[in-house]
Amino acid sequence: MDDKILGEEMYSKACEFLDKRFPCGWGGCAVMHTADGRFLISVALENFNSGAGLCMETGAMCEAQKFNLKITHSMCVTRSNEKEYPKILTACGICQERLMYWGNSVKVAVTNPKNDIVFRTLEELSPFHWSRAYPNEEQEKYCGGIYL
Repeated sequence: MDDKILGEEMYSKACEFLDKRFPCGWGGCAVMHTADGRFLISVALENFNSGAGLCMETGAMCEAQKFNLKITHSMCVTRSNEKEYPKILTACGICQERLMYWGNSVKVAVTNPKNDIVFRTLEELSPFHWSRAYPNEEQEKYCGGIYL
């Protein structure tokens, strides 16, 4: 499927989810697309102790690992209130590291001034990733069998 069409479908699913899960006020979620065509949606685990919280993407990544699914695309959206048009957020550095489990070809929706749906691979986001210092064989057990 074309990235533009897939991105629009992911954004639509995210907005629909936000309206149901967070009908008033702030809202945010992540949508992951898998190689077999599934969409996994998750929210942040918020906590009074911010050190105990988790990013919006984490639940979908855990679900993908639980069912042995390969993530191909990731999109995170947020809005300040129910009247605001949801903004696309680039995955934070920790989530980019977590997404590397599925290889550096995973595509991440990125923040941009017009809020256009634009994907970049993890390779493009981090061309000098530290993992290049190690041979693929050493990384295999950590990368779902997907060579970086």
